Amino acid sequence: MNTVASNEPRIQDVRVTEDEIIAHLADGRVISVPLAWSWRLSEATPKQRTNCRLIGSGQGVHWPDVDEDISVEGMLHGIPAHRPRLTPARARAGAARDQEPPNKRIQPTRGKRRAQAGGPGARG
Repeated sequence: MNTVASNEPRIQDVRVTEDEIIAHLADGRVISVPLAWSWRLSEATPKQRTNCRLIGSGQGVHWPDVDEDISVEGMLHGIPAHRPRLTPARARAGAARDQEPPNKRIQPTRGKRRAQAGGPGARG
């Protein structure tokens, strides 16, 4: 029986501190990267940072609360997560939306208006 030992790095455990993402690998190494490399984890609460699971057979880690995935290869090769860029049109739309006050008046449906006014749709 031939058993091939994998020499691919695998994460056994991970934890996130206020400053770092720290991974303990199956081969005994401990690697860390700055927390700032993951903008989603940087903006997450401590509770969200602790809710994670290994993916694959330790090839990466997934944080479901913030929809973040980090691979062991990315950590080893120094590949930070990039924040998505907004196109100029999307940036203008977001800025315009932020300047307009929200519509706080909600119109009742026609049937409810009649019922409230005692009209033909009113129930007694």
